[in-house]
Order: sequence, then structure tokens, then C-alpha cells
Amino acid sequence: MPAWLQRQLSFLRWPRPTADTLRADLFAGITVGLVLIPQSLAYATLAGMPPATGLYAALLPGIIGILFGSSPLLAVGPVALTSLLTFSALAPLAEPGGAQWISLAIWLALYSGLIQLLLGVCRMGVFANFISNAVITGFINAAAFIILGSQLPSLLGLPGPLDGHWLETVANHWQQTPGVWLATAALGLGSVGMLVVLRRWVPAIPGVIVVCALGIALSAGLGFSGDVVGAIPAGLPGLALPPALSAEQHRALLTPAIVIALVSFTEAMSSCRTLARREKAPWDRNQELIGQGLAKMVSGFSGAFPVSGSFSRSALNAYSGAKTAWSTLFAAACVALGLCFLTGILADLPKAVLAAIIIVPVLNLIDLRGLHQIWRVSRKDGVVALVTAAVTLATAPHLYWGIVAGFGLSILFFLYQHAMPRIVELGRHESGALRDRAVYDLPPIAPGTLMVRMDASLTFITAAPLERFIRQRIDRKPAVTTVILSASSLNRIDSTGTDTLAQIAQLLSDRNIRLYVSGAKYQVRAAIQQAGLMALLGDGAFTATDQHAIDRAVSTSPA
Repeated sequence: MPAWLQRQLSFLRWPRPTADTLRADLFAGITVGLVLIPQSLAYATLAGMPPATGLYAALLPGIIGILFGSSPLLAVGPVALTSLLTFSALAPLAEPGGAQWISLAIWLALYSGLIQLLLGVCRMGVFANFISNAVITGFINAAAFIILGSQLPSLLGLPGPLDGHWLETVANHWQQTPGVWLATAALGLGSVGMLVVLRRWVPAIPGVIVVCALGIALSAGLGFSGDVVGAIPAGLPGLALPPALSAEQHRALLTPAIVIALVSFTEAMSSCRTLARREKAPWDRNQELIGQGLAKMVSGFSGAFPVSGSFSRSALNAYSGAKTAWSTLFAAACVALGLCFLTGILADLPKAVLAAIIIVPVLNLIDLRGLHQIWRVSRKDGVVALVTAAVTLATAPHLYWGIVAGFGLSILFFLYQHAMPRIVELGRHESGALRDRAVYDLPPIAPGTLMVRMDASLTFITAAPLERFIRQRIDRKPAVTTVILSASSLNRIDSTGTDTLAQIAQLLSDRNIRLYVSGAKYQVRAAIQQAGLMALLGDGAFTATDQHAIDRAVSTSPA
């Protein structure tokens, strides 16, 4: 079989299963599948979608993601962050749960999936790195608080979202149905407590399965009259073309689709890296983009919403002993069985329990220590993280503006940093190394010699500062007879850089100052030669090392 086809169809490279690996994958798949069913219902409600669409998003997308992705243990399906981004994107456009909302969610899945697919096919996975760790950390912390706030009404049995009149709402609700409120709050808070206790003290037992089973039993046995999941259509989802939208609605989905594509892939990459380190197995981010993109598109064609790689379920998959990608296929089989035979039982599941299933994992997303660490390492990154978090909170439910603000600020800081490169005059340190004269109070390299280093490539952004630095130094020191440009730190030079180098050479020539370019990399020398500067600079202007240039300067310096 052609190698290129094996690269695109990852499942063709799966190892042949054995009885031992199938046994381990079956156990892990059943464990993940039983957790996935209630989680899918919970994340569908978080996305404002009917509960059944959560199961649809967990079935075919999970299969497609593992067939075409590169990480064999990555669990693809509904996740909290992508579900919240879906809700925030659609909130201004339609009523949650309505037909228009579902149509928009389907198109959002298709658009975000198509973006990821194109990035993967064009081998442009590097674009996912454009959203920095500071942006992601700030956004996730803010999103975690928003998710917690959105789930408190369901957890405590309060009608509607929390707003400025929530105390009055609670008082009215207490007067009208005190029993229902107390029962709902007891179920919700009890589920939260049980999930926390089981995860801390008995991690081998999937707490989600336990609280769901108890919640369903209590709801059905005691005749719980609070909010429950309700009727779920039985049967597997069909594939259908998406419903028609207006041109304005399509345009409104493009920005959120780009944000979801990049954020969800960044989230998936973190899981892939962790799994790769644990399993000591390679993975391909471009192939993973293809798998994630196809999974999102299949989710849309299934009538569901955008999906992503789940860190928690991937970790559970590995913890449960999964050996190969077959574990995901077994988990999908569990979801299929649930859709066919368990929908009647799931109808009695209280929404307070679903809220607890969302809240407990989301608590782990709050990482204030991580924000503090970013601030300690880099003030600029700290500002980016804080601005991202603040804008995300301030613009809720339009959460993607937080990502846009953080991304824009990161780009501004990046451009500023590169527009103001570090340029230093070098001197000989007592250790023998070349160091910044101003920092270490060093004498010149040699009498009448100015040695300069710029810690950046010589491009249209940095060329002017370098020329200005050299001009200011020779104006200030008329005794300079030699300038050495230490080029070992220049990884690249563009057309503006070569033009500026020619101007520097002409400036120095007019003042009878010799110019040496030391330690230039091959690509820099090649660009200078192609620009036709060798005649102006002369072959003798280039030296292999800084020391060679210094030796020449010393030998020709005035006594």
C-alpha cells in the first residue's frame, strides 16, 4: 500500500490486535463509554442543545477522530470548553434548544471542522501555536468561572440564570416549591460531594457512573418532580445535509468557528502530548488536525455540535489500561447501545446531577497558580493572560472576544519586541567571552574598534534600529576606525536587511571606517551574495568567527 495513503489513513497503521490487547481495550472502552454517556448529555445542555445531540456527538465523531487522527488513545467527543464556546457563539443569534439554534450549531461544527481539515491537509498545524499559552490560560480560567455560574441554577434547582434579581428569584421559588428546591439542591450538592470524594479516595471507581446510577434510582423511585433529562429519541443518528441559513448567519459564524477550531485543537494537542509522553509514541499534529476536523464535520452531519479531544476521558482511557485505538471503538459501541436501549432509563436523570458532572471537572480548570507563574516569568505574558480573562468575563456570552483580545495583544507585544531588538556594543569579559559593554563596564575590543551584535534577524522590522545604533555610536566616537558586526545571531536577512547593510557599508566607507561581518550563517551570506553586495563589502569583510574579525581589527588598529 502506498506510503502517502497510510499517512492519511491512520487506521491502516494500527498494530494487529491480540487477545490480551483486545481484553484490555474492551475493559477501558466500556469504562470510558459508561462515563461518556452522562457526560455527553451534560455537555449538550451546556451547549444549549437537546440532550440526545450529546450522544450523537459522542458516537460517529469519536470513531472518525480515532480512525483519521494520529493519537491512538485520544478520546474525541463533547467537551466543556468547546460546548461553552458553542453556546457563547449562538446566544446572540437564536433561542437555546430551538430549531434555529440546532441549525446554527450544525453549521458551526461544519465550519470549525473544515478549518481544521484544511489546516491539516495544507500541513499548517503550526498555526495552532499562534494562540499562546498565556491566552489559553487566561481564557480557560475565565471560562471556568462562567461555566460554574451557568450551572448553579440547575445544580440548586433555581429557575433561569443568575442575574441581578437572583435573591428575589430564590425567595419566590422557595415560597412556591420549597420541597422541589430542597430535593434538587440535595441531589446536586450531594452529587458534587460524592464526585469529589470518589475521585480523591477511590479513583479506580468512575464517580460519574455512580452518581448517575444513584440519581436515576432516586429520581425514579421517589418520584422526583424537579428538572430531569426527559425523553430522548431512541435509535442511532442519521446523516443529513445541514439546513439552510441566511448569508448574514453564515458570516456571524465565521469568527467563532475560527476560535473554536484553534482553541479546541490547542486543547487536543495538550492531551496528545501527555499521551505521547506516557506511551512513548509519536504523533503528528497535522494528521491530528485532519482527524479532529473530520470529527467535527461528522458531528455536524449527525445533527450535533462541535467536538474536541477530551483530556479527562483520554486520561481515563489510559488509566483504565487501554493499549490501542480499539478502546475508542468499544466506547463508541457503548454509546450506540445506550442510544438504542438506555434512553428510557436516562430520561429520569436529574439535571442537577448533570450540572454536578460539569462542575467538578471544571473546578480543575481554575488555575490561579498558573496565572501567577506566567506573571512571574513574563510581565508581558501576564498582562496578556489577565486581559484575556477580563475581556472574556466582560463580554460573556460572546466569549470568543476574549480570545481575539488576547491574540491581538500577543501580536502587538510580539511586534513591539521585534521592532525594538536588543542591540549591544560588545567588549571582552574577564571570562574571555564577549559581553555587553554597558552591563559589565568593559573596555572596547581594541582601540578604535566598535563591535556590535543584534539579537534578532536582520529584517524590515529590525534593520532601521541597527542602522540607527551604528550611526549614533560612530557619531559619538569619531575615533572609530573599525566596525565589527557580529552576525552569528542573525538567522535570516531579507531584502530590507540587505539594503540597510549596503547603506551601513556606504556610510562607513564615506568615513574611512573598515567593516567586518563575523560569524555569518550560510543563509545570511547567500542572501548578501545574491543581493550583489560582495563588491561593496569585499570578500575580506567576512570572517568565519568573531575572533578572526577581532584579530584583524587589532592588527590594523592605530598604535
